Amino acid sequence: MDPAQSSMLSDGIEAPWWKLWAKRRNVVMLMAFFCMQVVYLTRLSLNVTVDAMKADLGQSWDNEQLESSFFYGMLVTQIPGGFLGSKFGCTNVITVGIAGTSVLTIFTPLAAYGGAGWIIAVRVLQGMFQGVVFPCLLDLWARWAPPSERTNRVMVTFVGIIVGTLKAMFIGELLVESVSWESVFYIFGGAGCLWCVAWIKMIRKSPDDDRSITDGEKEFIMQTLGNVEGQSGDVKHPWKGIFTSTAVLACAIAGFCQNWGLVNTLNMFPTFLKDTLLYELSPTGFLTTLPYVSAIKGLTIAGPLADRLQVKGLQTATQVRRNFTCASFIAQLIFMLAGALVLNPTAAIILMTIAVALGSFAWAGYVVNLLDMSPKSAGVMMGVVGTFGTVADIVSPVVTGSLTANKTVEEWNVVFFVTAGLYLLGCAVYWFLASGELQPWVVEKRARDRQNDQSAIKYSV
Repeated sequence: MDPAQSSMLSDGIEAPWWKLWAKRRNVVMLMAFFCMQVVYLTRLSLNVTVDAMKADLGQSWDNEQLESSFFYGMLVTQIPGGFLGSKFGCTNVITVGIAGTSVLTIFTPLAAYGGAGWIIAVRVLQGMFQGVVFPCLLDLWARWAPPSERTNRVMVTFVGIIVGTLKAMFIGELLVESVSWESVFYIFGGAGCLWCVAWIKMIRKSPDDDRSITDGEKEFIMQTLGNVEGQSGDVKHPWKGIFTSTAVLACAIAGFCQNWGLVNTLNMFPTFLKDTLLYELSPTGFLTTLPYVSAIKGLTIAGPLADRLQVKGLQTATQVRRNFTCASFIAQLIFMLAGALVLNPTAAIILMTIAVALGSFAWAGYVVNLLDMSPKSAGVMMGVVGTFGTVADIVSPVVTGSLTANKTVEEWNVVFFVTAGLYLLGCAVYWFLASGELQPWVVEKRARDRQNDQSAIKYSV
């Protein structure tokens, strides 16, 4: 059912806007939102403590090596995570992922006393546990989000990424200064464990398994999604179709380009200011947090807008995904280059902030696009897209470091022009190859499954 048709149906729930818990899909959304916060609290626990840790232990470890080791673990579990989620239940796999990374976070101080090798081992394992979370969350929304609400609910979930990052920055610094660097790991890891308890108690993988949902809401969701919310164990993924699909490839390349760009507009930008303009941002200062706050605003606009355009029939799913992704890439390219070339700290920060805000619109494009193409296999496809993005997370800082050995303006210009080139590449590939329609290999598989079911009934009779 398309978003316009979905919007004509009702869940029969009449409640004031503030009574979010009246609808079970809102409870799922809030818990997914907090899930992303836990993911980034535990992921960034080392980033916000590493300097204090090294000073306390009298070590001179390479920060980049310790922090980036996380992504090597994440690299290997995202595609398996999508498969495991559909096989054993996305909520169960998410629980294992968050519980694993939370326990490892708690044990990180012990690993630190053992040496850099132990920290790297823990970080790799954390990445492996967290790698399953994103694919399974998309699988969860394939079962819970009506098409007319699909983009907004995914974007609210992604707001948790930014909020979790800000919390890690502020709370982490506060704990390091007022308590100890070890306390960051204990508190952030403990928060993850508490979240797991609430998640297990409150959330089920589909409306069909939720005893707290009203009959009206359950019927509404299941009617709008068809049989997407069926039993996880029944899902058989069209692997050949997924790995040979140009539309999936378009999303994967878009994910690579988006992550590459964010590394340079968010993570590496303070280094650029310090190297070229001798301007050092405070780790938790207003100007440092401004791009993150702008991203929250961008996500909260992009989600409802993308859904509304489809509900009103103003744009098709393909047009929405294509326009949001490509317009976002072009906007990021323009404002990023302007921020890099202006050579004024305040102007550069403002321009980069705009770039990040508009960059968040891309997530309403290529990420949610996976739910359009094949809801039942969205988790697996998210694993593919996430793997491409993780490669960018690993490679981009290395390339940037090698290109800026002398820390000159000219070297940094090369970095930003390379990033601009990737944005153009991602824009072109996505524009020509992306599709917001149910893919042919999904339709063909459904027809084969239906034929097999009919044959089984015939022979059983």
